Amino acid sequence: MNKEVISWIFFSLLSVIWGSSFILMKIGMETLSVYQVASLRIASAGIVLLPLTVRHIRSIPLNKLGTVFLSGILGSLFPSFLFCIAETKIDSALAGTLNALTPIFAIVAGILIFGLEVSSKKIIGILIAFSGSMLLLLSKGVKDSTNIYYSLLIVLATISYGTNVNMVQKYLSNISSLKIASVGLSLCAIPALLVLLLTGYFNIFTNIDTIKGTIAASTLGIFGTAIANILFYMLIKRAGVLFTSMVTYGIPAIAIFWGILDHEDIGWKQLVSLTIILAGVYIANRKGKIVAIGD
Repeated sequence: MNKEVISWIFFSLLSVIWGSSFILMKIGMETLSVYQVASLRIASAGIVLLPLTVRHIRSIPLNKLGTVFLSGILGSLFPSFLFCIAETKIDSALAGTLNALTPIFAIVAGILIFGLEVSSKKIIGILIAFSGSMLLLLSKGVKDSTNIYYSLLIVLATISYGTNVNMVQKYLSNISSLKIASVGLSLCAIPALLVLLLTGYFNIFTNIDTIKGTIAASTLGIFGTAIANILFYMLIKRAGVLFTSMVTYGIPAIAIFWGILDHEDIGWKQLVSLTIILAGVYIANRKGKIVAIGD
């Protein structure tokens, strides 16, 4: 099998895995609390990556460990809770669509926090993507502020992703991405396990009613966080950043597919809004690096 075919297989797997994350959160929260699903996701990912952490943690300078831990918080722990809380009130397809704003906020965070130079092309792309997201929120109705409020939690998660990308590039560029991901997630598993303990999960995790949620949340962590991160970095090495970053466009399509199967309210207005958002992402990142982060 040639290199190009393998790259497309990895690309498809990433799109399916990350695009399915949103429906898995929804399934998990049918029997578990928001905090238990988010914590299980991070804890299972950290445990799966523990062998890599044990192997690599000593090669990371001691003064960089705090930054690696912060990267895990901004890139995984914090967004996991935000996505779960948001999906108590909004559709999984809407969450997956708004996740496409991640590359835009990588640029915005780079400009506002890290002094990234901005071109008129990037500004135009950002404005287009923002207009698409506003149309998406309005398309779901504004009878009350609940929908907008919980949708903004997804936006906050993408801001966290975007900030993390810039922080890693600026302060951890001399450490491999796989080391950052494995060590960061394993360290984040500690507070995640503490949350599970405080919420009484270990007293109920063997109950029949909670097994379905446990399987969904653990699958989300093992595949959607741990294995997906490994595939992501492998694909970068095989096909480059530009090709890998196109996963940004595959994730919403898979999320919408699952939303349709789950009878969520998805119409032409939502699809047009998604098209506008992705057009803005493309314009802002054309001939540059596009950042794709799975939720």
